[in-house]
Amino acid sequence: MSVEKIMQSLSTLDLERNGFPELRGGNLGVRIACTDEERDAAQALRYRVFYEEMGAKPDERTRRLRRDIDDFDEYADHLLVIDHAISSGAKGVVGTYRLMQGDAAEKLGRFYSSSEYDISLLTEFPGRLLEVGRSCVDQAYRGRAAMQLLWRGIASYIFLHRIDVLFGCASLPGTDPEPLSNELTYLYHNHLAPPALRVRALPERRVEMLRRDPQLLDHRRCLAGLPPLIKGYLRLGGYVGDGAVIDTQFNTTDVAVLVKSELLADKYYRHYERRLRDALD
Repeated sequence: MSVEKIMQSLSTLDLERNGFPELRGGNLGVRIACTDEERDAAQALRYRVFYEEMGAKPDERTRRLRRDIDDFDEYADHLLVIDHAISSGAKGVVGTYRLMQGDAAEKLGRFYSSSEYDISLLTEFPGRLLEVGRSCVDQAYRGRAAMQLLWRGIASYIFLHRIDVLFGCASLPGTDPEPLSNELTYLYHNHLAPPALRVRALPERRVEMLRRDPQLLDHRRCLAGLPPLIKGYLRLGGYVGDGAVIDTQFNTTDVAVLVKSELLADKYYRHYERRLRDALD
């Protein structure tokens, strides 16, 4: 069966509710949140990781609710990693990633990344956009299995919604760029996006990334010093934008990341596509 026929067959499935059929890896599964309780569990997990663990600064409402909530949550899809050994519902949520399509951003009036970067090159891009963000995994599950499931989930979402470009803000720890100089220089020198996709930090928030002589860097050490999420984007052939941004609320230094969707889908979706073909034959 051709991919086109698979897509036609998939359109008859209940994709509006779940986004795509749940993918499993042992006790863990990944799917789109489909209840308010599951979305609340994702926001509670984000609070524990970002505020209690990583030192983000909560406002009064965030502290009172013990939830990481913003205006974008209502318009986004929430990808969940669920440990079915605990629960197949909200109580089993151990990982999450927020996914916001271009049409949802149009309804709200903006993407999250536009508060840090000039993304007009993307919003004028002739294709479907997906902004990703708010990624986190419970401390007890920060291994290969949960992160691979999140990537497989994103690849499946991209395939089913025919996304052309994935982008978002990815974070390095801390708000002082000087200790991050080697990593920022490495990213700028080796993975800068091509001009057609090169979003730029807003002038008033821009932090220079080229902070060292690139020829003197130990590339292996720089790569090892990057957070796993950013390394994941790079392994998929991803790029970074021009300029970093300090996020004082979340205690991070952010870089814009971009991936053309076929790079991600080629790597992560072929296995899933074969499973779909087997199921539909």
